[in-house]
Amino acid sequence: MLALISVYDKTGVVELGRKLNQAEYELVSTGGTFNTLANDGGLPVRQVSEVTGSPEILDGRVKTLHPVIYGGILARRDLPDHQAQIQEHGIASVDLVACNLYPFVDTISRAGVTLDEALENIDIGGPTMLRAAAKNFASVAVLVDPADYGWVAEKLGSGDLTLEDRRGLAAKAFQHVAVYDAAVSAYLSGTSQPGDLPENYPVGLTRLSGLRYGENPHQPGALYTVAGMASGGIATATQLHGRELSFNNLMDADAAWRTVSDFTGPSAVVIKHANPCGLATDRDLKEAYLKAYEGDTVSAFGGIVGFNRMVTPAAAEAMGPVFYEVVVAPDYEPEALEILQRKRNLRVLSVGQADAASSPRPYDVRPLTGGMLVQAHDTLDEDPSEWKTVTQRSPTPAELEDLAFAWTAAKHVKSNAIVLAKGKTLVGMGAGQPNRVVSVHLAQRAAGDRSRGSVLASDAFFPFPDNIELAAEAGVTAIVQPGGSIRDDEVIAAADQHNLAMVFTGVRHFRH
Repeated sequence: MLALISVYDKTGVVELGRKLNQAEYELVSTGGTFNTLANDGGLPVRQVSEVTGSPEILDGRVKTLHPVIYGGILARRDLPDHQAQIQEHGIASVDLVACNLYPFVDTISRAGVTLDEALENIDIGGPTMLRAAAKNFASVAVLVDPADYGWVAEKLGSGDLTLEDRRGLAAKAFQHVAVYDAAVSAYLSGTSQPGDLPENYPVGLTRLSGLRYGENPHQPGALYTVAGMASGGIATATQLHGRELSFNNLMDADAAWRTVSDFTGPSAVVIKHANPCGLATDRDLKEAYLKAYEGDTVSAFGGIVGFNRMVTPAAAEAMGPVFYEVVVAPDYEPEALEILQRKRNLRVLSVGQADAASSPRPYDVRPLTGGMLVQAHDTLDEDPSEWKTVTQRSPTPAELEDLAFAWTAAKHVKSNAIVLAKGKTLVGMGAGQPNRVVSVHLAQRAAGDRSRGSVLASDAFFPFPDNIELAAEAGVTAIVQPGGSIRDDEVIAAADQHNLAMVFTGVRHFRH
């Protein structure tokens, strides 16, 4: 019996080789793995080049790519013609392949990595060996995960490795190669323009951790990361304190991170059920938090707080009186972390660089029954100075500043989205309603008296002037919306009638 071992990660490989040797397997290996088995393990092992009669060439790029190797892996034991052919050519059957691949994802994750460095870490022979062995799993055991070395070697030694065992190992090998290929594809596609939606879109997912359950207790759930995706998001955040994160915690934490990452000034958000119920920007992070909290003190209870700056002790102290599930930020001053860790049940996440779009994948992917929807991320960079004033009155500089804030906030509120803002603070919000006038009503009700002197942002155009009438009654002074309704003239006339300033952006920001 013959075992071909060629691994980048040498974890457990000596012990694997020792057990296979005890089970009377002949060991064949390449380069660094050969040295580890022979020198560190003191095991009898042959070089692949000795088996093939061909040297390793091109700085190791070509080692196992040879008919002697692949004939031995792919020949079916149940086909006499296959057995006759490999005997004719003096090819030995390969009974086990252990292989893991060059660290492509680790390489591209390093700062300043060059294209040449990335290309040199694209494994060719490894995936080919794994696919060949997995295809012929009935005869060839395939190992890609060091965690499987022990039990597989034990079963091989006793002759108890079942067909189902082999099939499971083959599936794992194909999954490993698929994720690897997806990472390479994502990296090489990273320079594509967001509008260049690909003909094929491979997505490789690697499980990071299990979850207690999904959205509800009867739904299993787990957290995965996307192969080739850069760090800087919720999936790869470091948990500094608190209990295990739930599915809903992670969804809301992601909403918080995406929201605050869209603002350049020091900002804080309070998220409840994926919508910002409080949001503010201020020169001082503590004040930004307090304004965000005061946006909806009732809904804030049990919510998720997000910051786009390192959390200060003052900001952490200000959160003290309120129960929150999660706080997420780029990082925390040591004293701030100590303050937050006093709350036993608060989960504290450190994400790193405040960039919600830190990924080579320029696409937003959402599942639906029987398929996936793929679109570019809503990252359009807009200049408020270029918005078109359509009313008789133009917004004042202060109103325009609040309109820009409200417009950015509206991107993160579920449509139909209405946002009321004053002093770069969210004071009222209406989300996810089947018609826009109800969202206006809900935003006004949440704001109460604070709606007086506020500005309003609508993620899509107003189909009827009744929205404007309701906004005027609430004390709104300026409005930002995309425009484009067949009744724009009626909507503009209603705004003029109430001396409201209104600007059209020409851009819609639905978030379903």
